[in-house]
Amino acid sequence: MLRRQLSILILIGILTTLFLFALFQNVSWRGLPQAVGLGQSEGPSEQEKLHALPDLRTGRPQDELAAGEGHFKEPKVESNSPYPIGETKPAGSNYTRRLVVPRLSTEDTGWIDGELGDMIDSGALTKAIYVVNDRSAPLHPPKNKGHEVAVYLSYIIDYYDDLADVNMFMHFHRYAWHNNELMNTDAALMVRHLSPERVTRDGYMNMRCHWDPGCPSWLHPGAIERNIDKPEQTLVADAWAELFPFDPIPGVLAQPCCAQFAVSRERIRALPKQRYVVLRDWIMRTELSDYMSGRVFEYVWQYIFTASSTHCPSMSACYCDGYGYCFGSPKQFDHWFELRFKQKKLKEELGVWKQKAYLIDAAKEASNDGIVAEEAVLDVPMLGRNTWLEARIAEFDEQMEALKEAAFEKGKDPKQRALEAGREWKVGDGF
Repeated sequence: MLRRQLSILILIGILTTLFLFALFQNVSWRGLPQAVGLGQSEGPSEQEKLHALPDLRTGRPQDELAAGEGHFKEPKVESNSPYPIGETKPAGSNYTRRLVVPRLSTEDTGWIDGELGDMIDSGALTKAIYVVNDRSAPLHPPKNKGHEVAVYLSYIIDYYDDLADVNMFMHFHRYAWHNNELMNTDAALMVRHLSPERVTRDGYMNMRCHWDPGCPSWLHPGAIERNIDKPEQTLVADAWAELFPFDPIPGVLAQPCCAQFAVSRERIRALPKQRYVVLRDWIMRTELSDYMSGRVFEYVWQYIFTASSTHCPSMSACYCDGYGYCFGSPKQFDHWFELRFKQKKLKEELGVWKQKAYLIDAAKEASNDGIVAEEAVLDVPMLGRNTWLEARIAEFDEQMEALKEAAFEKGKDPKQRALEAGREWKVGDGF
C-alpha cells in the first residue's frame, strides 16, 4: 500500500514539473511526447494528409474561372499554422530587409554588393555575413556546426532586438541548383524580387518554390530502415524529443529543401529569445556530425516558425505572390516548365550529336590515311541535325523568355497576385 502511494506521489511530481517547465519556458502545451517517441512508420496520418497543402499545378475546369474577369481562380489554400495572418503595411510603404549569409573565410560573397548594391546603398537592404571559421570576424557563430544552422540561430540571438521587417536566410553562393529555376537559379534575383508583403502575411516563406525535393511527404521520423537519400530520417525522432520535448513527434516532416527562407520580425519574436538559445545549444552539444545535424534542421525550420510539420504551398502561387511571376493559372505555369523540359531534351540530343561528331573527327586524325574504321562510321551523327536542334533550342528560348516577361509584367498588378494566391483583395490594397 505504501509503495503504491509513493508511486502516485512520484507520478504527480513528474507531471507537475513538466507543467511548470512548459509554463515558464513560454511554450505551447500541444501534447506530451509519445511514449516511444516515434511517428507512424507507414507514412503520414489522415490528419497530416489533411494538413498537407495541395499542389495547385494542375488545370481546372473552365467554370472555375473568376466570373467576368477571364482569369483562372485557384481555390483558397489554408495553412494549418496556428499563427494569425500578419498585418502588412499600407500600400506603397517601405520594408526593411536583411540578408543573412554564412561563409568560410575563403569564400567570396562579392556578388551581394555587385548585384544588390543599389538596394544596399538606398537602405532597402542590409546584410549580416557570418564567417564561420574566423573568431576574429565581426560576425561569427560560437562554433561552425550544423552547416548554416549555427549562423541562422546566432543571427536571431544577436539581432533579436534589432531585426529587420523581413529577414532572409540564404547560402553564400549566388547560383545553385536549389535556387528557383524560373529565376535562372540566381540568388540575387530571389532577394531583389522577394515580396515583403507575402513574408509579412505568412510569417515564414521558404524561398524555394519547387516541391522536389521535400514535398509533399519527405521525412518519416518513425522509419526504421535506412534511406540513402535521407540519411537523417532515422535520427529525427531522437533529435525531436530533445528539440521539442513538449510536442508529439509528427508522422511526416515536409517542406521544399534546402534551408533558405525568409521570416518576418513578428514571427521570430513569437518565440522568446531564450528558445533560440536552447536550439543553438543543442546544435553545439549534439554528438551528430556537422552534416547530419544540419540535415535534421533542414526539415524542422518550418516547424519552428509555423508550428506546422508540413509546409508545401502552391508552387505557382509562390512564384506569383512571392516573386511577381504570374502566369495567370497553374496550368499556364506548368506550360512554361513543359517547354523547358522539351528544350532540355533537345539540348541533351545536341550534346550526344556533338560527342559523336568529336569521336569521328578524333578517329580520322588518329588514322594514317584519314579513313575511319567501319564500326566508327556506323555511329556518324545525322548530317544537319545539329543545325536543326540549335534552331529549335533558340525558338524555345525566345518563346520561354517572352512568356516569362509577360508573367513578370502581369505580376506588377497586386490584384493578380492576390487572385493567383487565392486570397482576398480590395481596391487600395497593395501586394
